[in-house]
Parts: sequence; C-alpha cells; structure tokens
Amino acid sequence: MPDFLERIRPSWQAKNLIARVHKLLPVDPSSACQRLFNATIHDLREKVIIAGVDIAKQAAQQHKLPHIEKSDDIEEYSTSKLIDLAYHIGLLSRPEWRRLSRVYEIRRDLEHEDDEYEAEVEDCIYIFKTCIDVVLSRDPIHLLRVLDVREIIERPSPIEPNQDLLADYERAPQPRQEEISCFLISIALDETQADVVRQNAFKLLERIQPITVNPVKLSLAGHLQERLNRKPLDVLHARVAHASGTLPYLKKAQRIAFFQGFLYRQMKEVGHQWHSHREHGKLLRTLKEVGGLLFVPPSVRAEMLEWLILAYMGEPGGYGTQGQYRRVFYSNTAAPLIRDLIAEAATTIRQDILDCETLPSIRRVARNEYVARRFQELLDIVETC
Repeated sequence: MPDFLERIRPSWQAKNLIARVHKLLPVDPSSACQRLFNATIHDLREKVIIAGVDIAKQAAQQHKLPHIEKSDDIEEYSTSKLIDLAYHIGLLSRPEWRRLSRVYEIRRDLEHEDDEYEAEVEDCIYIFKTCIDVVLSRDPIHLLRVLDVREIIERPSPIEPNQDLLADYERAPQPRQEEISCFLISIALDETQADVVRQNAFKLLERIQPITVNPVKLSLAGHLQERLNRKPLDVLHARVAHASGTLPYLKKAQRIAFFQGFLYRQMKEVGHQWHSHREHGKLLRTLKEVGGLLFVPPSVRAEMLEWLILAYMGEPGGYGTQGQYRRVFYSNTAAPLIRDLIAEAATTIRQDILDCETLPSIRRVARNEYVARRFQELLDIVETC
C-alpha cells in the first residue's frame, strides 16, 4: 500500500487527508480505504469544475443528471452522480467509470460494516489501485476553449498547430471537441472571413481530424448535412468534409452526384491529353483535397481511374523539335499527382487498376511498348503499397 500511495501527485501528497490515510492503514484498513476514496471524490469534483461548468451543464442535460448552472451545483452532486458526470464529460473512460463505481459499492459496505466484516487485503488493493491510478495520480485537465482556438486562427499569418495544442484537443471531452470542430467548420465555410483565417481554420481541421473521436465526426456530419439541406455537395463543402473526417458520413447520393459532376464537368472537359497540362495541376490537387480516390463511389471510380491512367500513360512521342528524343509525351504536371493519388488508395483500387488493363482505350495506347511500360509503373505502385 505505501508503494501505491507514492503514486499520488505531489499537490495531494501534502494534504492532511492523505496523511491520515498513512496513519490509519496499519491499524484500521477499512477507515484508510474510506478516507482515500473521500479524497478521490473531492479531487474528482475539483477536476469537473476545472473542466468547465458549460461542459458539465451540457453533459447533465444530455444524460438526465441533476441540473447544473454554476459550480455550486456540482458541489452538491452525490457521489454516484458525480462519477457518472465525470464519465460523461470525458474525465473517465468507460472501464474507469465501472471500476470507480465498484469502489463506491465496496466503500459503502465498509462504511456500514459490522463486527464480522472488515476490509480484506483484496479490497484494499482494489480501492487503492483504482483511486490512485484513475484519479489521484492525474493532473487536472485545463480544457481547450473555443476562444483559445479563435485567437489562434485569427493571427495575421499562416499557423502551424503545435503539439501542446493538439494534446489539449485530444484530451478534451466529446462535447468540447464537437464545439471546437463546429466552430472551425463554420469559419472555413464563411466566405466573408479573411482568406488567411479560413486557411488557418482549414489547416487546424486537418490536424485535429485524426484525434477527433468517431462519435464527434458523426455529429459533425449531421451539422454539415443540415447546412447543405437538399443542395448538392460542392467542392468547398467536400474539402471541409474531408478535412474534418466527415465525408464518409454524408449522404451517399450526394457523394455520388458530386464525384460524377467532378468527373464529367471537370476531368472530361479538361481532357487527359498531355497538351492540357496547364489545367491538370489545379484539377488533380482539388481531387486530392476532397479525399482523392478513397471516397469515390465504385460506380464512378472506374471511369475516373480510366482518365487518370490515360493521362499518366500519355501517347507515343519521338517527333517535333523538342520531342524527338522523348519516347512518350505525357503531362509532367499530372504524372506525379496521379502517382500520389493511386498510391494513397492502392489497397482500395488494386483490383480496379488490374481490370483497367482490358479496357479498349488502355489497350489501344498500350500498343506502343514505351507507353505500355508506364502502365506497368502504375501496376508496380499498387502491388508494392
């Protein structure tokens, strides 16, 4: 038990309550367990208040817990309700919530013990380990606020989110993650905002997307869907949806319509021929910004891949003043972007690439051995990734 007590963070080590636990442990283990649990609940209550009354209020409303308007309301929460509240705002994981709830049950048994029941060694170990590992050893979480994020993205120059900011966001409970992400989405979509502010919001969305929990992404998709209503998905909304990780959660019909429009109104209008190279860069970078080939529905992906492969393969060269020593004419702008797009989605599109080998358009240009080698380069990419 003394080894467990050494794990308590210094700010609590010096408090009288922990000193009493040290004194009681050798003579009255049951009382020592009760005192340690009391310290745990006191610490947990402080952490909930530090996390934010606004977050606690929202969690209480969503999960039908006692009403919260101010910090005094949290002070009046019963022990069991406080443990539930800490779980719902993200201070406890589900396994930790179950463990702490079980400790509360053991503590109640000890509080009402009779002459025939006292804390066993197993009770002490479970209570001490849970209370210290789950609560007393951890520092309070000072939650990232929307105001903090606003100040960051409104700087007059491009930002590069640091690890401290990302760590604060990752530790934030789901309601706060959702609040921050909704704010960033609204700024990124707001055409009245300065370009640098919108770009900063977009960049921060991209950086926090991998550490945003899936339930938050699902909720954000609902917000985006409400903004779209029955409007078709456009490039701006698709970019923001991809940056925030919500594109797969949008309506399938809207995603199909968007990528069909991208294929027919942009890719096919520009054309895959090498002499359109000036337009290929913007076109393919836009495709990367909306998720590349990963989220293109299969019904559209086959035609899109055919276009990309033909653009990459090019056509027989060897003529003209500048091209007489060049075996294949292809778009120098498109080629590296196409390699990236295919490599990023290699595991998803491997079979699609193999199927393209039999397409008449591919077979026709592959009659030239030098052009055919370029198709083999794409096959190598999907086989090795």
